[in-house]
Amino acid sequence: MAATSSSPTPESPQPRASFVERTKGPSGLEKIVLREARGFSAEVHLYGGQVTSWKNDHGDELLFVSSKAIFKPPKAIRGGIPICFPQFGTHGNLEKHGFARNRLWAIDDNPPPFPISTAVKSFADLILKPSEEDLKIWPHSFEFRLRVALGPGGDLVLTSRIRNTNNDGRPFSFTFAYHTYFSVSDISEVRIEGLETLDYLDNLKGKERSTEQGDAIVFESEVDKIYLDAPKKLQSLIMRRNEHLS
Repeated sequence: MAATSSSPTPESPQPRASFVERTKGPSGLEKIVLREARGFSAEVHLYGGQVTSWKNDHGDELLFVSSKAIFKPPKAIRGGIPICFPQFGTHGNLEKHGFARNRLWAIDDNPPPFPISTAVKSFADLILKPSEEDLKIWPHSFEFRLRVALGPGGDLVLTSRIRNTNNDGRPFSFTFAYHTYFSVSDISEVRIEGLETLDYLDNLKGKERSTEQGDAIVFESEVDKIYLDAPKKLQSLIMRRNEHLS
């Protein structure tokens, strides 16, 4: 779908339409490209159900993907927004971060209603169900539905719905995370607000439990912490180069 207009001038750029495109990326892996009229864009690979690009209206990349990332199964894609399910980290008996990031997701042709603004025109619905091999290592049947939506103002929203489909109604427990890799110009200029006074486990000290001090989190050396009872939304992540992510 494309917009038409008279010949643009430098003062009057040609408008671009919102659209969703299914194409192929590195190594022939299928991906979905989301675009908004003002120039924002995002890309999500069916492999891993993983967002691998999110750009602002100036074309600046907001997510980090390693130059050494391997876009070839069964390797996980290093960067973007990996989906950690049904296990986060090493909190269980499965491989680190679970298997969802190493599986090929499908386009969800019959998604359930999602809370989404009518102004959002660019979105993709994916679904993951366990294979026979998955059931051997984690004996629980499920449907994991994921919607990736790009708003007209460039907001990127991921919504997950996980349904227990065990025939016997047997419950199961799991851990889950969006393991987001943000691209920043200078890590020393980053501040994260909203985690003050929370307890955390420090992975660099054998999961030693401590309480966060100070008004904001800054990065002067390697940091690998798990915050307990964290709020659903952090106040902000701020960079001096006119960047602001929240």
